Amino acid sequence: MSKVNRDDILNILANYNKEEITIATLGSHTSLHILKGAKKEGFKTAVVCEKGREVPYQRFKVADEYIIVDKFSDIVNEEVQEQLKAMNAIVVPHGSFVAYAGLDNIENDFYVPMFGNRDILRWEAERDLERKLILDSGIRMPFKYNKPEDIDRAVMVKFPGARGGKGYFVASSHEEFQEKISNMIEREWITEEDISSAHIEEYVSGTNFCIHYFYSVLNDEVELLGMDSRFESNIDGLVRIPAKDQMEIGLDPSYVITGNHPVVMRESLLPQVFDIGDKLVKTAKELVKPGMNGPFCLQTMCTDNLEIVIFEMSARTDGGSNTFMNGSAYSYLLFDEEMSVGQRIAREIKNAITEDKLEDLIT
Repeated sequence: MSKVNRDDILNILANYNKEEITIATLGSHTSLHILKGAKKEGFKTAVVCEKGREVPYQRFKVADEYIIVDKFSDIVNEEVQEQLKAMNAIVVPHGSFVAYAGLDNIENDFYVPMFGNRDILRWEAERDLERKLILDSGIRMPFKYNKPEDIDRAVMVKFPGARGGKGYFVASSHEEFQEKISNMIEREWITEEDISSAHIEEYVSGTNFCIHYFYSVLNDEVELLGMDSRFESNIDGLVRIPAKDQMEIGLDPSYVITGNHPVVMRESLLPQVFDIGDKLVKTAKELVKPGMNGPFCLQTMCTDNLEIVIFEMSARTDGGSNTFMNGSAYSYLLFDEEMSVGQRIAREIKNAITEDKLEDLIT
């Protein structure tokens, strides 16, 4: 099996009518503001949507074209790819696209021009690669345990892929790890095959900030577009119950992301934020060319020592960017107008077309 060759993608792009570019994505995750932002920048839009899930895009009037499929993974089918190419489509990836299309298919079988760096998507999905990219950037991450028998303090246990926190749990011993693994399997949140890929890391106590960046290839600059924090079920419900009642209920906490809310960080922490973003972009250029092209997100905890610790990375548009579809405090400072991640992507594409540099943004 051979990987999609960038030269082949650029040949397809060269045959596109640059005056008739369509911005396309899969109908899930962050597609509403990706499509709305594209329309605001004057592009035609298309959504690949699972049958029965097209209503939001129709009601919010964000899509000009609909490709209805039986299941999301059909986006990699040759027929769908040909429809997208006939529209002069540039596909914007997001978490659901990665999860449903599958990394192997994106890397080997998806011959439609994509915004950003398709190769870096594996670096966010595979914990060891993600960890290498962050640590090689000189950025603090939680300590990693190689096997559950070594657990000697509170740890967070995670599993690969874009799961939205599903299956994550906290444990403080090997015995508790085994007990909660059994519970997760019983709930069908993980499988027996997932156990060997469990990622066990030190639990860092602090406040959660998910920091949304955009690296502009055209400007060679890392931009701060917004921040959010997450609503997680059922842990957020549990912490509203008095401690003595929590003990009596006996519920195991879970960390499934059910929503997001916008936040701002104290201003004195922003130099750290920019430093971390700059370092990651620099290292990504070296390790996985062409690097962190476009939007990315760092999920962090800020400790009471005011240290920002990175525990996860999204190398594409992150779900929390839905909190600032009409702009954030930070994007307003930068652009003096409402600016979502979706619109920022579309503007970068529009500027690249004007400057005849579209191939610099596409893989």
